[in-house]
Amino acid sequence: MRVLTCLTEEHNLFLVALAALICVVGAVVLNRLFDKNRRSAPKARLPWLFLGAMAGGATIWCTHFVAMLAYRPGVEVSYAPVLTGISLVVGMLACGLALAVGAMRGRYAAATGGAIFGLGVTAMHYTGMSAFTAEAFVIWSPAYVVASVIAAVVGGAAAFHIATDDRPWLRPVVAPLLLVLTIVALHFTGMGALTVMPLTPSADATLLTEGEALLAAGVAAVGFLILGTAVASYALEEQTERHSRDRLAALIEGSVDGMVVVANGKVRLANHAFTELCGVQEGQTMGSPIEDWIEDVASLQPGLLMQSRVKARDGAPVPVEIAVREETTGAEQTPVRIFAVRDLRSRIAQERRIAHLARNDSLTGLPNRTSFLEKLERLAATGENFALLALDLDRFKEVNDLYGHAVGDRLLVHVADNMRAAVQEGEFVARLGGDEFVALIPIRERMDAHAAAERLRAAILTPLEAEHAELQCGASIGIALWPDDTTETSVLINDADLAMYRAKSSLTTDICFYEGAMDEAVRQRRRITLGLRDALENDRFELHYQLQASVETGDVTGFEALLRWRQADGTYISPADFIPLAEETGLILPIGEWVLRRACSEAASWDKPHRIAVNLSPVQLSHVDLPRLVHQILIETGLAPNRLELEITETAMISDMERTTHILRQLKLLGVSVAMDDFGTGYSSLSTLRAFPFDKIKLDRTFMSELDGGPQSKAIIRAVLALGESLDIPILAEGVETQEQLVFLREQGCDEVQGYLLGRPQRDAVAQTTERAEASKVA
Repeated sequence: MRVLTCLTEEHNLFLVALAALICVVGAVVLNRLFDKNRRSAPKARLPWLFLGAMAGGATIWCTHFVAMLAYRPGVEVSYAPVLTGISLVVGMLACGLALAVGAMRGRYAAATGGAIFGLGVTAMHYTGMSAFTAEAFVIWSPAYVVASVIAAVVGGAAAFHIATDDRPWLRPVVAPLLLVLTIVALHFTGMGALTVMPLTPSADATLLTEGEALLAAGVAAVGFLILGTAVASYALEEQTERHSRDRLAALIEGSVDGMVVVANGKVRLANHAFTELCGVQEGQTMGSPIEDWIEDVASLQPGLLMQSRVKARDGAPVPVEIAVREETTGAEQTPVRIFAVRDLRSRIAQERRIAHLARNDSLTGLPNRTSFLEKLERLAATGENFALLALDLDRFKEVNDLYGHAVGDRLLVHVADNMRAAVQEGEFVARLGGDEFVALIPIRERMDAHAAAERLRAAILTPLEAEHAELQCGASIGIALWPDDTTETSVLINDADLAMYRAKSSLTTDICFYEGAMDEAVRQRRRITLGLRDALENDRFELHYQLQASVETGDVTGFEALLRWRQADGTYISPADFIPLAEETGLILPIGEWVLRRACSEAASWDKPHRIAVNLSPVQLSHVDLPRLVHQILIETGLAPNRLELEITETAMISDMERTTHILRQLKLLGVSVAMDDFGTGYSSLSTLRAFPFDKIKLDRTFMSELDGGPQSKAIIRAVLALGESLDIPILAEGVETQEQLVFLREQGCDEVQGYLLGRPQRDAVAQTTERAEASKVA
């Protein structure tokens, strides 16, 4: 009641209203500056602290001073200038300290700053009241003084605390209102504590003089000027910061990755990609804690690329890759964290697909060789008995050739699906490539493996309806047992393959168990292969020459170069044993080159220009570089091209007639001659002769060995010789071993002969020529 009486009876209401206006405007400005200061980086707070101290102190002081001018105690009053100035300084220092403490990080920092603000308002008020002088007794009421202090401290603490709340209706509205109430309550409660008893009352002292009105207007103008400066600074900063935010928003919105800017733990900006990851509408993330959207935010370190998950509102958490960068924005250097969030779902799916393809066959979906080897090693480590089945499809190549690879792939998928359906628990099936499959079968006894093989074979035999036909392929299955056959996984695979090849070549069974005897042939092939490489590298091959002579004159017409492989003990390995293996392994190419170069080199050194005949393997003949190689060797050795005769079999011709004919024509252009070897043993001799103009035909030795067996052999020889005469192609008969055979050939008009009757193959061709010259001519 005393406070209300003081306000209504002892104050000029106009000046009270002016003081209230200053207080309201100042409270709003101070609230904004406190928020700006609180959100700024510590290093950027000093300008805002200064501006806040000036604006807050001016607000308190101007409100107090104008309200004091409105106070009419009925006596002439004055104010001590020094204490009045000190009260302004006290107000500014108190506001600066309150803003600094209130902006600190801490649970009670804001309330503490507000309490300091209340104490500062109190200190400013009573310092200003100390400057009050009048011809009167001044009596203070302790109760009202205490009440004013409590009102200021509680009101300030409450105002600063609410100023830190981010709810839109609290911070900008309630906090300034509380600041106004704090200042007003302090002032008028404090004025209510004051009783002035004039010594000489004056009626004119209750009237507002013109000077006092001007002074009040001047004080208000200065106060508004300071507040206007603060407001202008704040507005310019807000405009600059808003421009920066707009630029940052435009930048992050253009990113295909999710981008979110976080300040003080709250989302300030988020692009469309991020809100889409979160499964919410744009704007729904604004102002919310970043922990509501990203898991384990505290563990994310700036400068590191780390994985986490986004808490999607419309489904399961989204795996993401996050890069965090710490920056400061705006003139107040507000610390922010920028999160770059990349959706990992497509990459994880791709990685899973790649991992699946790395361990599974891309066509059939069955485990591949890598998975098979890992499974085999794990199973072998358990010590349990199991069987390895090597499966190779029969007649699959026919399906590919007749219907095309697309249908062949369909058949492979069909077979794989049937096998997958046929395997039982604990069994494993994989595709190694092509039409090769393997299976791992846990067993207790030998027949368990056979039963599983029968089951898988039945699954493979299931026909496929395609191309208006039932397509079907069989299977050859080899079985090796662990640990009965071996205790090494690599050997087990080899054993199963050996058994499978035995089944494939068998006419009676499609399923074959491994047997130890199967290894001997493989070991022999391996020894021969290694020996061939060693002989080629260390020049352990030899050339023997078999003489060829004219039937009519008996003169030497040439030699055939025959390859021999001599062992360390002086024995020789038959060409029939190592030539096929050399062709299979591809070693026939370097070996054939060696034979051709050595034969041409030695023939070039002979005294007489006899012809040298060299056999060509079908593998050599299919090589496109053969003409270039022959030409190079002729140049290197200096052998005349017409002295070189290349012998080929008709088997080599019919495998690829068009290509072989092209290569032979290139060889003939070099000047060398081409002879057909082993004529009469193939299926297409006549068509082969028509396809290419050979320079010679060599009659196979089997006709000579069967010459005494009946009239059929003689008739065939006569027909061949007649064919050669009609085509004007010389005929050379191989395998002549008796004088009777020679006489028969002479009678039938054969041109040349070759065989043991003339001499066995020897390393020295010159010696054979000399011996032949000294011997009597063929009778």
